[in-house]
Amino acid sequence: MSNNVRKAVIPAAGLGTRFLPVTKSMPKEMLPIIDKPVIHYVVEEAADSGIDDILLITGRGKRAIEDYFDDAPELRMHLERHGKSRELDALNEISRFSGIHFVRQREPKGLGDAVLYAEKHCEGEPFAVLLGDDIMKDHIPCTKQLIDVFNKTGSSVIAIQEVPTEQLNRYGIVSGKECGKNLLLLDDIVEKPRPNDAPSNFSSIGRYIFTPAIFSCLKRTTKGAGGEVQLTDAIRLLIKKEDVYAYVYQGKRFDTGDKLGYIETIIEYALDDEAMKAPLQAFLKRA
Repeated sequence: MSNNVRKAVIPAAGLGTRFLPVTKSMPKEMLPIIDKPVIHYVVEEAADSGIDDILLITGRGKRAIEDYFDDAPELRMHLERHGKSRELDALNEISRFSGIHFVRQREPKGLGDAVLYAEKHCEGEPFAVLLGDDIMKDHIPCTKQLIDVFNKTGSSVIAIQEVPTEQLNRYGIVSGKECGKNLLLLDDIVEKPRPNDAPSNFSSIGRYIFTPAIFSCLKRTTKGAGGEVQLTDAIRLLIKKEDVYAYVYQGKRFDTGDKLGYIETIIEYALDDEAMKAPLQAFLKRA
């Protein structure tokens, strides 16, 4: 058993109802950000944080995710035969994500239930959780920053950012005491509170490092908001059991599970592409 964070869990079993009808036959995690699906960026963050053992929690209709990370020898041979080196390099980039495993959530019972499926795989070790529709953009991956905090504290830590008051009812909102630069020791977290009831303006943003104690808390968690087993409710139980920290993430976070957030993500990454930047800026000025 190791105390190092060597494993990552990526829940990707949600139904994606905000993007219907396209998500009727296509996982929301496979929606493209130009030429890479959302899930590619999430897995890439885990890999760039030094994690090479990744468990994806999927569900019905999510087979495309498995296919994406599978090998494609026929396609590789076709590209080699036709001298398409740029496309071949893009394809080979996927192959570096070799330590990926899959398990299927049998019923869509909520995020907390999905994470519980990882208990056996984590083998009593601390682990990272990265939500499959949140993309983080920074020089140092968000998950790596959380791992650094965990290595110092030995305790669970979640990433948070300040959100506008009108969005407080969309997220898990935390309260706690400052205990270092960009660091809080949590005393509570509330799932989707009304703005007047919110304990702060700081929201969890889909990146976590957990000790194995989270699993016993998940087993004690009953259905909460939306009639689902909420990870936030399990974190509330964990706070009563052991120290849990929150790290104020300074990078950019994109919620691709939201239509506007998805469009913003595409624009952000398109503006990073030198070939697309000037034409896109010209288009946006005309729009």
